[in-house]
Amino acid sequence: KGLRSPQESVNDLSPIESFRIPTKEELREQHEEPTDPQAQQEIINSIEEVYFSNDSFDIVKYELERLPPVLSLQELEEYRDKLKQQQAAVSKKVADLILEKQPAYVEELERVTSLQTGLQLAAVICTNGRRHLNIAKEGFTQTSLGLLANQRKRQLLIGLLKSLRTIKTLQRTDVRLSEMLEEEDYPGAIQLCLECQKAASTFKHYSCISELNSKLQDTLEQIEEQLDVALSKICKNFDINHYTKVQQAYRLLGKTQTAMDQLHMHFTQAIHNTVFQVVLGYVELCAGNTDTKFQKLQYKDLCTHITSDSYIPCLADLCKALWEVMLSYYRTMQWHENHDQDEAAVVSSDGNNVIGTEENSFDRNYVKKKLEHGLSRIWQDVQLKVKTYLLGTDLSNFKYDDFIFVLDVISRLMQVGEEFCGSKSEVLQESIRKQSVNYFKTYHRTRLEELRMFLENETWELCPVKSSFSILQLHEFKFMEQSRSPSVSPSKQPASAISATVTLFEQYCNGGNPFEIQADSKDDETEDVLASNGYESDEQEKSAYQEYDSDSDVPEELKRDYVDEQTGDAPIKSVSRETLRSRKRSDYNLSKVNAPILTNTTLNVVRLVGKYMQMMNILKPIAFDVIHFMSQLFDYYLYAVYTFFGRNDTFESTGLGLSSSRLRTTLNRIQESLIDLEVSADPSGTLTAAEERKEKVPSPHLSHLVVLTSGNSLYGLAERVVATESLVFLAEQFEFLQPHLDAVMPAAKKPFLQQFYSQTVSTASELRKPVYWIVAAKAIDYEQMLLLMANVKWDVKEIMSQHNVYVDALLKEFEEFNRRLNEVSKRVRIPLPVSNILWEHCIRLANRTLVEGYANVKKCSNEGRALMQLDFQQFLMKLEKLTDIRPIPDKEFVETYIKAYYLTENDMERWIKEHREYSTKQLTNLVNVCLGSHINKKARQKLLAAIDDIDRPKR
Repeated sequence: KGLRSPQESVNDLSPIESFRIPTKEELREQHEEPTDPQAQQEIINSIEEVYFSNDSFDIVKYELERLPPVLSLQELEEYRDKLKQQQAAVSKKVADLILEKQPAYVEELERVTSLQTGLQLAAVICTNGRRHLNIAKEGFTQTSLGLLANQRKRQLLIGLLKSLRTIKTLQRTDVRLSEMLEEEDYPGAIQLCLECQKAASTFKHYSCISELNSKLQDTLEQIEEQLDVALSKICKNFDINHYTKVQQAYRLLGKTQTAMDQLHMHFTQAIHNTVFQVVLGYVELCAGNTDTKFQKLQYKDLCTHITSDSYIPCLADLCKALWEVMLSYYRTMQWHENHDQDEAAVVSSDGNNVIGTEENSFDRNYVKKKLEHGLSRIWQDVQLKVKTYLLGTDLSNFKYDDFIFVLDVISRLMQVGEEFCGSKSEVLQESIRKQSVNYFKTYHRTRLEELRMFLENETWELCPVKSSFSILQLHEFKFMEQSRSPSVSPSKQPASAISATVTLFEQYCNGGNPFEIQADSKDDETEDVLASNGYESDEQEKSAYQEYDSDSDVPEELKRDYVDEQTGDAPIKSVSRETLRSRKRSDYNLSKVNAPILTNTTLNVVRLVGKYMQMMNILKPIAFDVIHFMSQLFDYYLYAVYTFFGRNDTFESTGLGLSSSRLRTTLNRIQESLIDLEVSADPSGTLTAAEERKEKVPSPHLSHLVVLTSGNSLYGLAERVVATESLVFLAEQFEFLQPHLDAVMPAAKKPFLQQFYSQTVSTASELRKPVYWIVAAKAIDYEQMLLLMANVKWDVKEIMSQHNVYVDALLKEFEEFNRRLNEVSKRVRIPLPVSNILWEHCIRLANRTLVEGYANVKKCSNEGRALMQLDFQQFLMKLEKLTDIRPIPDKEFVETYIKAYYLTENDMERWIKEHREYSTKQLTNLVNVCLGSHINKKARQKLLAAIDDIDRPKR
């Protein structure tokens, strides 16, 4: 419409239009009215109040309603006039007031007009400003602010998108966590889970995140469960990388101590589960059915179902499995030691974060103490499980090698225990001691019976062994060479023993198993003890061995000792017959050392001793029982040799002291303690008697194949030599073993061992005298010599220059004896002490026979006495060419007797009292022969009385 000027706008003012100007008629009427102000005021006062009411008052309606029911024109006119007067008065009053206020009104009207003009101008200015503002708004402000708003909106949307992407990643985390758990990356999985939880707490205002948060918590618990399973795997097969991951994971969770508690629980569980599964496997295998009843049994009851065939493989597997568990524990400790050292090094180089370091140090100390305490706990569990297994089966009927294998395994296990936690394994020792004592009594009883059988079937042939033979070459004594190294088990281990400083855990840390003992380890070793005698053909060699091969009573373990030599190799051609002869020739008069003399039975006893020592070496607590049983083996062998070859009551009564009092005491002790003499007299016996004799063995009987009555073989001299010398050899071996036995013998029982050696072992060589005396007594015909001597006249009157015939006869007997001795020596080497004893016995008997012959003389002259001396000197001279023995035994015995003839009465009486070695008959004869020559009857009575006095105590 455009802008208007202020002047134009004035016409638009409305207040003037509402002010009505009175008409002329009205003014005239007003003038006609009385001008008296008072009258006028009265008229105004007479106006009804109702006329002063609000604008909505309808005057016309009011006045019409007031009209009387009967209208009177006069009254109406009068009333009309009255109303007109009232109106006029009001109008005049109003006019007066208007006129009175006219100047002020005009002035005010001008001000209003001026204000209206100003307002119109302001309105124009505002309109123009608004128009310009609209232009500016459209041109600049709206566009810029729109851009800013859009930018802000964009930033918010980018933030939202980032949050949504994070939420999307969080939603997909469970897939990645599953992958990481499959890869066994536990630290990574926990790290990821913890980061996700942190992120989730940032976005917790989103409703979808609250669900995710609880899901992550569940996942974390699931990871902990899997971590626990992973920790349990460590118990059977320690893997350093696997364990490092598990420990890192627990550290992230802040549960290092909990992990250690859990680990110990798993180790205890692993021991129980392992042994149960191993034993269950063997029980089900032996039962041969898939019956599940065994799975419900307790471990203790399950052990009683193990058969004797599966006992050893099951024990070995049991120990192997337990070794794996203990090795895992050892490697776990090793890991923590190395880890602690690394951490300590890191801490020392970086001193920050003192609080964290202290917490780590506390954790490390807790773990260290827990692991150290766990050592003995785990070993105790292992011991109890193995003890239950050991005592679940009666081992008394096991084969020796099997039982030794059991001992060997348990010994190795005890060694493991000592290295593992320094334990002495009292539980294992006690359980194996019970089994051993039980087994050993049964075993020893059987071995004694076997020894009796061997002795009764023994033909006392020489067992050909090398001159360098030592008992240490026998399998049974291999343990003595190896036992010096504590890291080597008492048998079954290779000789290339590892240094004693290396423990089993160090040795087998990276693989292998100390209980992985090959069954064929013995077969790899050979005993090179039998002599290669250089027979010229395999047939001859076989014939030499037929004694062993054809002996059906020899158990397998002994047979194998002899077949090793039957290699079938070609005989050595370069060995001449002369060399062979010289090898076989007796060394009875030489001092060279040759192969030891022993028999199959001796070798068997030696092997038994080795086996006993093996057991004793492994089980020192039963050392006394074992040594006692070993002494019985020696006792029985000694008694058998004496019974077979040395017992002869006829010669015992000679009073020559052939058996020393010590030997007799020993033989009596053996007979009382070991020999069951009633076995033939009372075969049925009462139960009590049987119990008493349970520890005893019947006396052995010599094999009927051994002939001791043939003069050609010098009354079984070869067999006697083999018997006595094999006993001496056995005694030497016992002497050699004494330090070893002494080392394991309990201090309280050592007197028994010393007594055994001083009174039994040392008497072995003393048995030679009675054994060879029997040969010496029969080898030369002493009776014939007495007859020849009886035919000689001794009362000759002249001194003779020729010796008597009986001397030649006696020397011939000695030459024959020497020849036969040489013959025997071709079969068996006769050691120098044996040949010396034989010669000594023969010479002693010959000399005694000479004295007896001289004592039979009725009449004798001085010349006859000289002839006796001549004969004896001739005998000595020739005899010294046959033997190297010096001085000749009992030489003085003969010479003194011959010379006593010349003594005077007083000298003779003194001589009789001093020489009690002569018999009463010999002394009486001496006195009687002297009668008439230089002793009278009175002197004779006196001397006979002296002889009688000497003889009385003997009676």
